[in-house]
Amino acid sequence: MRITRHQWPVLIVSGEFSLPTDEGYRINELVEELEETEECSVIPSFTYEDAMEIIHSRSDIGVVVVDWNLPEEDSYEESTAIDLINYIDHRNNKLPILLLADRLDTEDIPVEVLQKISGYLWKTADTIEFLAGRIVMHLDKYTKTVYPAFFGMLVKYTQEYKYAWHTPGHMGGEGFLRSPAGVIFHKFFGENTLRSDLSISVPELGSLLDHSGVTGDAEKNSAKVFGADMTYYILNGTSNVNQVIWRSQVLPGDIAFVDRNCHKSLNYAMVITGATPIYMIPRRNKRGIIGPVRLSEFSPETIKNKIRNSSLVPDKKKEETPKMSALTNSTYDGVCYNVIQIKKELARSVKNLHFDEAWYAYARFHPMYNNHFGMADDDLNKEHPPVFCSQSTHKLLTAFSQASMLHIKNGSKEKINPDMFNESYMMHGSTSPQYSMIASLDVATKMMNDNGMVMMNDIIVEAIQLRKKMVSILKDLKEKNGQDWFFGMWQPEVVMINGRKENFEDVPAEILAGEQAVWVMSKDNPWHGFLDIEDDYAMLDPIKLTITTPGINDKGEMGDEGIPASLVSDFLIDKGIVCEKTDYYSFLLLNSLGTTRGKQGTLLAELFKFKQLYDRNAPLSEVFPEMVKAWPEHYEGVGIKDHANAIHNYYKEHKILDSMQEAFQVIPDQAIIPADAYHEVVKGNVEYVELDDMMGRIPAVMMVPYPPGIPVMMGGEFMNEKAKPIFEYLKKRQDFENKFPGNESDIHGVERIERKRKKYFKTLCIKK
Repeated sequence: MRITRHQWPVLIVSGEFSLPTDEGYRINELVEELEETEECSVIPSFTYEDAMEIIHSRSDIGVVVVDWNLPEEDSYEESTAIDLINYIDHRNNKLPILLLADRLDTEDIPVEVLQKISGYLWKTADTIEFLAGRIVMHLDKYTKTVYPAFFGMLVKYTQEYKYAWHTPGHMGGEGFLRSPAGVIFHKFFGENTLRSDLSISVPELGSLLDHSGVTGDAEKNSAKVFGADMTYYILNGTSNVNQVIWRSQVLPGDIAFVDRNCHKSLNYAMVITGATPIYMIPRRNKRGIIGPVRLSEFSPETIKNKIRNSSLVPDKKKEETPKMSALTNSTYDGVCYNVIQIKKELARSVKNLHFDEAWYAYARFHPMYNNHFGMADDDLNKEHPPVFCSQSTHKLLTAFSQASMLHIKNGSKEKINPDMFNESYMMHGSTSPQYSMIASLDVATKMMNDNGMVMMNDIIVEAIQLRKKMVSILKDLKEKNGQDWFFGMWQPEVVMINGRKENFEDVPAEILAGEQAVWVMSKDNPWHGFLDIEDDYAMLDPIKLTITTPGINDKGEMGDEGIPASLVSDFLIDKGIVCEKTDYYSFLLLNSLGTTRGKQGTLLAELFKFKQLYDRNAPLSEVFPEMVKAWPEHYEGVGIKDHANAIHNYYKEHKILDSMQEAFQVIPDQAIIPADAYHEVVKGNVEYVELDDMMGRIPAVMMVPYPPGIPVMMGGEFMNEKAKPIFEYLKKRQDFENKFPGNESDIHGVERIERKRKKYFKTLCIKK
């Protein structure tokens, strides 16, 4: 299907569509000419306010025709043409605006309007055909600029209808038409999708492996837009970005300074490269929410001491500088680091800095995040080593799944050699790249370059509006019903605005979206629970929404009643609302570019439904019927409130959260590096060991409990007395699953066996 004029509507703003006047007749003639002769579609708007709403909600407008005289025709019009023009210019300054007037001379048009409009149309002086032609000229000119370099060439190529004699075998979709299963596949995805699935044999599209042609142009443009010296498109996810970065810099035996809170792909990068890990430990608050690594962890003295005390670093390497550091930014709970402070410390201590920003690719495009992302410009601290950022463009921007970017900012002295780096890139890249994925990265870049700040401001404001609404709901319920309850938000309760303390919910969302200081964590306003937080060091990302459930307060004190968050997130999943992460008494939602107000409204409605079910202690057979069917002896006749409180009291009695805190503050003794542990797996020198027999053994694989989703043990670490808190925590998790079947959560690296309806944990350990 070709892109046509009809798909880019003309928005005409006028009060004359229904007037029985000559001008009303002519404007309807203009609409008819555009629709029937020029094959355009027209959206009429009778007021400037309605036009603003259309511009806000639609990005497919191809040109806007603004009637300058509308206030004279409609006495109820409160806004002006200048208001509308300024609004359009703010949201999309490339969208053509044509001024339609009949009594205004060009010299009477204000300068601020002349600077923003693309043309001027007389209502009565020119023919209808001429007016329509001028509109279409601007429409066609604008739609050509919408295409970024690679995507534009891809569209051009697919619309040339060439006979392909190269891979892929379906050759533009034709191959699917030979079988009924293929036909339905073709019908579902459509011809454009299949015709654009091309081969590296197409010279017009350049090469991803040597970064030539329009592919290279697209990567260079992304580097400019995202603030990097070099950018690489990677099509099999940010997990692979991490592998490319590490394989390009790290050799076996090199020391790596790694966030214990890192993604498992970084742990696998240590396996692949044979790095020797030294860990930085993130802190947690009393709710169990993961916070930032202490700034002191990055000091040269601390790093040197960690290396000297490592049993894995040989004496001859004790004074070596770590080859790589890896820090998760933002954390899984939306805590963002002041990267300028991190660079200042680590510049003296590591040879390469890596920020894993998988969930944070948007940070450059709003002042909210100034200085808090890896590619941030640091005018005060020019002396830093090369900086690498891995970003999942597909996660919170608009690329296809698995489409990611690797950004590099050269150091002040050490610069990354593109030819040498590309050897690692080619080692991990496919010779059969998916061209639609490349196009999606190209388009994501152009979207952010064209109006990224506007889009980001929209979603930040919308996220804050939801935050405020959650607070207001709880306050309203308490005012009406006394000691009522609702879900909370992890966020400031009181903020400083213009030197005055105000309640968070009383401040307009637009102001909260424009004040970074509101979200920066400090000791003076310890809502976050990190009482030793450093000044101007970490902030909460407002679009990462951590919703809290009753049962524990900010001091870690557990109440008589409580609602484990897993019950709420499981309930929401059944209603089609999928949370990003669930902890013991909180769950995380992401307010991204794809979030709509309808989604927010549905979320609130379902949270109220859960509250109603809980308040009347609805039977579990009504809330979780499948669970009751699977374990009737445990849950038949039990209410959701009773079930929630039973789990809550179990957590409280067995001090599950305290046990988790203790487990994750321990770095076990390291017997061998992660790479050597994996080599034992490859050699088959491993065996499954049940948890009860695991003391004194060395797991060969990492164990990653959810929550919180980070390794509690790495392969090659001893399960000895030092690691006893880890053993005790896993034992409590095992006992909990047997007490409350159907409420299991994932633990990567741990398998379950069942004997007599009871489950036992086991993991691969190195044979004795």
